[in-house]
Amino acid sequence: MRNFLCCAASTVALILAANAADTAAPKPAAAAGKTTAAPGATPRQVTPRKPAATAARRSVTPGTPKRPTTTWRNRQATPTPERYKEIQEALAAKGYLQPEDASGRWDQASVEALKKFQADQKLDSTGKLNSLSLIALGLGPKYEPPAPAPPPAESH
Repeated sequence: MRNFLCCAASTVALILAANAADTAAPKPAAAAGKTTAAPGATPRQVTPRKPAATAARRSVTPGTPKRPTTTWRNRQATPTPERYKEIQEALAAKGYLQPEDASGRWDQASVEALKKFQADQKLDSTGKLNSLSLIALGLGPKYEPPAPAPPPAESH
């Protein structure tokens, strides 16, 4: 940390010295922007910086919608027909859906049954599948039971 602070302080001192030299004597047009040399410093190439606003404007073309970044948090997979059928069977077992409607195809009857179930469970009754509704149906995450511990070894 101490080395970083010393390096940062040296860099600031060099920049201030270079700026002071620039304001004291104007450079000829041919030499402007080529190199900077502070007393005791080695010359280095200086590249002019572009304003931040220009760089920001170029990153998004006007009229083009920005594509959302896909992460593990926002990539919801569509349930398979087997999962739909499992949900419908759970709704039918609780009396919210007719057993013959458990086809694996999510239709209006499934949406209405889920809305009714959500309202009875005091959940937000949107008719859309969500984790709270699945947990209330008993279809939440499935965990494997831990492996049984081996019996203790007998010592004679």
